[in-house]
Amino acid sequence: MSKKKYIETPEKLQELFEEYKGSLKPREIQKATPRGVVSEFHTPPLTMAGFEVFCFEKGLTVEHYFRNTNGAYEDYCGICSHIKKVIRKDQIEGGMVGQYNSSITQRLNGLTEKQDITTGGESINEINVNIIRKGKLEE
Repeated sequence: MSKKKYIETPEKLQELFEEYKGSLKPREIQKATPRGVVSEFHTPPLTMAGFEVFCFEKGLTVEHYFRNTNGAYEDYCGICSHIKKVIRKDQIEGGMVGQYNSSITQRLNGLTEKQDITTGGESINEINVNIIRKGKLEE
C-alpha cells in the first residue's frame, strides 16, 4: 500500500510552485550615491531552497517528490524537472542581464568556465621538481 501523498497530483505541485513565485516580494536595497542614500527594489531570484522553505511553512515537504524516493513519485517527475528548469532559467537569465550577481548564478548552475592551459588535456602522471642550490649555480 502506498503512502498518502500530501500533494495529491502533479498539477497541485505546479499550483504550489506558481503560488511560491507569486509570493516573492521585492526587497529594498539601500545604496549610497553622491546625492545620498537611494532605495532600489529587487525581486529575489527563484531558488529550489526558497521553494522548499515556502512549502515547509505550509506544512509540506517536497524533497521526496523531487528525489522520487523509492520510485513512489514517478507521476511527478515531469513537473519536478520543469520546476528545476524554470528556476535555472530565472537564475541564468537574471545573472546575464545583471539582475542577480552573475558569478553566484554561474556557480549555482555549474556554468563556471574551466580551461586547461597547461597539459593540453593530457593526464598528469608524473611531476618532476628540480631543486637548484645557490652554491651549485655558481660553478
